[in-house]
Amino acid sequence: MRADFTSALYLGMRHPAQSLPAWDELTLGKPAALEPVPGEPELGAALARLMDCEAACLLPSSLHLFWDLFGWLAAARVALLVDSAAYPVARWGAERARAQGVPLQCFGHCSDAQAALMARRWREAGRRPVILSDGYTPGDAAAPPLASYADIADSNGGLLLLDDTQALGVLGMDGGGSVVEHGLGGAPILVGASLAKGFGAPLAVLAGPRKMLGSFMAASATRVHCSPPSVAAIAAGRCALEANRRTGRAMRERLRERIVQLQAALAGRAIACQGGGFPVQRIVLPPLCDGQALRRELSLAGIEVLLQGTPARPILTLLLRADHSAQQVAYAARSIGQLMEVLHV
Repeated sequence: MRADFTSALYLGMRHPAQSLPAWDELTLGKPAALEPVPGEPELGAALARLMDCEAACLLPSSLHLFWDLFGWLAAARVALLVDSAAYPVARWGAERARAQGVPLQCFGHCSDAQAALMARRWREAGRRPVILSDGYTPGDAAAPPLASYADIADSNGGLLLLDDTQALGVLGMDGGGSVVEHGLGGAPILVGASLAKGFGAPLAVLAGPRKMLGSFMAASATRVHCSPPSVAAIAAGRCALEANRRTGRAMRERLRERIVQLQAALAGRAIACQGGGFPVQRIVLPPLCDGQALRRELSLAGIEVLLQGTPARPILTLLLRADHSAQQVAYAARSIGQLMEVLHV
């Protein structure tokens, strides 16, 4: 039996060519600022509704999105307050703003008290605080205190900026992500997310208040100087939302079943998983367990996993998907338990 636990296509959406509508040209050869890709406005509007936001626009990737977004924010009098666990791609955008002179401070992961203190200080200094956080951080038992972050931003005239790549498609009613999951609709929030994980489509969405989105799109550098999402990527996104409408709830339920199954099977072998109810499950290996050897032996057994952490604290990571079978999960848990017994000196 073979089982790959290294892919983050959480709902199992893959969009083979024959499943997509045909296209006459892959790209228009012109920037999004000049002409939208066919289907782009409709997909953006559908994503905005799904994410409980007023408006949304599409970009080729989350790297384009956050590079562009923070360049736009740098023109305003803001201060960036970054949750220390924020994902690197969004942090790279924040570093661009810092290089342009925007103050940047990090606060402890999930420490809303530190974030509140920093936000008040920057408000008093005449700068609008922008709090950057992931909607969900893989490996955590729960999401960051997003409602508290939103309240802090709101009470200080600021903005909460979420990287919701992990959550979109997986969390919230109908997979709408963190704004839906935490009831944050109407709060001062911008949400950036890739569709490449939950929805399996290689493009990104920026969603938030309509006026703010309009201002961003008018000033956007990537919408002028970079190629827009391809016609194929837009088609995959539209097909993903249609599949989500028809079978998304069933896929998310099946995904939850696989998570519970893996945790229970490993718990029966006295092996704990970190990750709560999210499909990224992490096993912190004992100090004397050779992580590299364990990963190699699992690969020889047909099980592909990720090895993260450090040599002193190796972490085995499994990315569960809705299309994993119960047999694959049971086989993986059994193999991990047996090999850890052999390799734990």
